[in-house]
Amino acid sequence: MPKPRFQNIDNVPTDKTMKDFRQWRQERIIKKKDYSFRVPNVQPELEYLRHNRTDSTVTWIGHSTFFIQYAGLNIVTDPVWAMRMAMNRRLSPPGIPLRDMPPIDVILISHSHYDHLHISSVRRLYGADTLIVVPAGLRRKMMRKGFTRVVELQWWEQLQVRGVKIAFVPAQHWTRRTLTDTNRSHWGGFVLEYAGRRPVSERQQLRIASFNSKKTGGPDESGDGGGKEDKLPTIHFVGDTGYFRGFREIGERFDIDVSLMPIGAYEPEWFMTSQHVTPEEALQGFLETKAGLMIPMHYGAFKLADDTPREALDRLEAERRRLGIGSESIRVLAHGETLRL
Repeated sequence: MPKPRFQNIDNVPTDKTMKDFRQWRQERIIKKKDYSFRVPNVQPELEYLRHNRTDSTVTWIGHSTFFIQYAGLNIVTDPVWAMRMAMNRRLSPPGIPLRDMPPIDVILISHSHYDHLHISSVRRLYGADTLIVVPAGLRRKMMRKGFTRVVELQWWEQLQVRGVKIAFVPAQHWTRRTLTDTNRSHWGGFVLEYAGRRPVSERQQLRIASFNSKKTGGPDESGDGGGKEDKLPTIHFVGDTGYFRGFREIGERFDIDVSLMPIGAYEPEWFMTSQHVTPEEALQGFLETKAGLMIPMHYGAFKLADDTPREALDRLEAERRRLGIGSESIRVLAHGETLRL
């Protein structure tokens, strides 16, 4: 019995013809692009990250790879530490060297494309207690590679790991690793939610009390600095996607605080539109999910299309201003930079 082929919402196609590829190649020849800009690298906070078990943090490694600390879990998304993608060398080194990564509890893989799933990186991160979460159709491949703790999810399915709910949500994309496995496994994003509430330190209680006082113009009437519990932010790792109506549905199903949103690999737009959002479409998706903070990703590590990292960031900033979105709602990270949520 043949394995099923997965589809996008509304069966949006992503297939391209050889004629399309030839046209893209011809256009690329005549384009004059400045690729001198590099996403900066900063010194990672290794000691803090190794010992942190309470703060929620997001550290950008590069491309779609993040190191997320959440409710005591160490999580990595789309692990790619490769220094080369096909014939293209990496534009900037990973934000944290692979040898310096803390032990990983969960690896989240959005789909099987090589720039999102690097098997050698997974092997280096994988430990005796590491859980790998993959889209439907990909578990068997990972098991054949020797990984034993692998769970696969369909869209909207979820699992719980030590109090953290991990939901697999739709994206508009496609996948392939060989000539014969096109769309044999699915693609999507992940939403991280904490199933309970966590205790906070006395310092955090004082900070909450101060914040509430500024909001209300007076002291917090609860008398305990906002209570002894604090809700963890809900994080949406979007994965790889074109613009689609699924953004709105995800925003209706989840109360998202932080969106890790792709903004690169969109040019030429006539070729990429069904599979990669433009910076403008990324902001539209961000608004439709109703997230509070957007962290751009999927740019600056590999030259996958004809846009440059500088162009992606400039277009993002211009559209933010046009839409009247506050600058505090977009946080552009350097490679290796840690954001405490």
